[in-house]
Amino acid sequence: MSASLLDQINAPAELRKLSREQLTQLAGELRQYLLDSVSQTGGHLSSNLGTVELTVALHSVFDTPNDRLVWDVGHQTYPHKILTGRRDRMSTLRQFNGIAGFPKRSESPYDTFGVGHSSTSISAALGMALAAKHQGEDRQVVAIIGDGAMSAGQAFEALNNAGVANANLLVILNDNEMSISPPVGALYNYLTRLTSGKLYNAAKKGAEKVLGVSQSLLDFAKRAEEHVKGMINPGTLFEEFGFHYYGPIDGHDLDALIPTLQNLKQLPGPRFLHIVTRKGQGYKLAEENPILYHGVTKFETTQGLDGGPAKGASPLTYTQVFGDWLCDMAAADNSLVAITPAMREGSGMVAYAERFPDRYYDVAIAEQHAVTLAAGMACEGIKPVVAIYSTFLQRGYDQLVHDVALQNLDVTFAVDRAGLVGADGPTHHGAFDLSYALCIPNLVIATPASEAECRQLLSTCYSHPGPAIVRYPRGAGTGSVPSTDLDTLPIGKGIQVREGDRVAFLAFGGLLATAESLAETFNASVANMRFAKPLDLDLIRSLAEKHDLFVTFEENAITGGAGSEVERALQSLNLTRPCLRIGLPDAFIEHGDMANLYKSAGLDQETLRQRIQQFITQSQK
Repeated sequence: MSASLLDQINAPAELRKLSREQLTQLAGELRQYLLDSVSQTGGHLSSNLGTVELTVALHSVFDTPNDRLVWDVGHQTYPHKILTGRRDRMSTLRQFNGIAGFPKRSESPYDTFGVGHSSTSISAALGMALAAKHQGEDRQVVAIIGDGAMSAGQAFEALNNAGVANANLLVILNDNEMSISPPVGALYNYLTRLTSGKLYNAAKKGAEKVLGVSQSLLDFAKRAEEHVKGMINPGTLFEEFGFHYYGPIDGHDLDALIPTLQNLKQLPGPRFLHIVTRKGQGYKLAEENPILYHGVTKFETTQGLDGGPAKGASPLTYTQVFGDWLCDMAAADNSLVAITPAMREGSGMVAYAERFPDRYYDVAIAEQHAVTLAAGMACEGIKPVVAIYSTFLQRGYDQLVHDVALQNLDVTFAVDRAGLVGADGPTHHGAFDLSYALCIPNLVIATPASEAECRQLLSTCYSHPGPAIVRYPRGAGTGSVPSTDLDTLPIGKGIQVREGDRVAFLAFGGLLATAESLAETFNASVANMRFAKPLDLDLIRSLAEKHDLFVTFEENAITGGAGSEVERALQSLNLTRPCLRIGLPDAFIEHGDMANLYKSAGLDQETLRQRIQQFITQSQK
């Protein structure tokens, strides 16, 4: 057996010394290492198995990190991390104080741009290319974007700008949804290598000069070229943006990838390379079910995710509660439609999509469009439910303000992943939705504290004739079992769940259980506020009349959050009380397991006990 090449690669410069045959061997070793590693840590698998050869080819052709590689989203960059000096740390992937699951500038000079949200790569890469131009730097900049990310408007905004900016930029479209079609073979790869070469491009420019003697002849030739390309080449659209299009080629064939990239490296201006890959490449189970293996927990590679001993029933998650409620409400109300920006599985909408396909709209990765689409439907008497992650609703903020709330339209937002989310880290923590939504007029904002209450508040907000948000965390909560009813709760009304003395705990959402546990130590009263907007002023007044101190709990940024609104409400009632606001600190929380994240954010039981005790002690002075 030949010696392992991967063990000898600690930086891409060493990879660039290998022969083509050795690079092929390296790709095989890299794929196996990736599979073995991710099966032990969990993480994104299918997408990374699909980019092994592309990553090897990029680092073998380009002088990284001097040449910039900008990955989109970043869940396909594990091979990149392995080849750029982080192989020995892959066992810490997505763990507390370990390496991140996405590119991170502070982690490595090879991570040129921090990502996690979709469709930013072309914009960022264009910025880098223009910066190099301004600074007189001879540098290649490459954006690698998936076909899913190309569905977002920002990608096309960047393409539109790049074409006219005439930047020295290469965009690689990693198309992993379509199978390798007949044009993608040895002949087509050869033609692509040929058309990306200097000779062809020089000849093309020469022909333009010759034809230039007659403008009408040149126009005719260009029109003829465009018509022919439109029939046989999917790149006409990108050429209209001002890019020179090449491909598609097999993204798993190093003998096609490397010469093409070498040729394209020599060409100036905006270039677009279309490659076709397969998610899960090289691992049969992932090839057959790439969605199942997109994000995985630990598993045995020989058995797959369905193998191993049977486990007990998992607790019901908030996402599942939403999915069940959505189906039940749709069955009861024909005017309900559901909208998602490419998060059907993550938002628990698979069953709904199957049962109500005519009332299901997946708009792809287009959060802005999703929100305004819902607004347009609401104008015509349809009742849209937009299922969206907290961190992704940020991308549709102007539409939330301008298109929905300003017009007071009846749109319900099911905001999943509110609060900390664990291993995906700061790009995916739902840390800001209360802060950015509380300032918007006309909105109702519900904060369920349990799975059963989540279902009730979904019905409540759906029944409300105006814009409303129901924010709920990732995973399971208290384990409460929702009813099968579609009953509602009064808008803007909380409930006191514990009687105590002197100190009042006001909880918004999932931290109610923490507040109740701590209340035993301090003999505090506890209120489940249920709504961050409108606040239950009657409940706040009642608590203020009987208690000297307030402590608010929320899994949201403390700046501008629900606690701030409670303080403002107390002032408006002329019942000012000392208030300790507990929530996420004014910092980006890193990735890791939830226990460590809560501790790092100061939300673990012991830290909170000490903070509350100090607050009470200081108030007695």
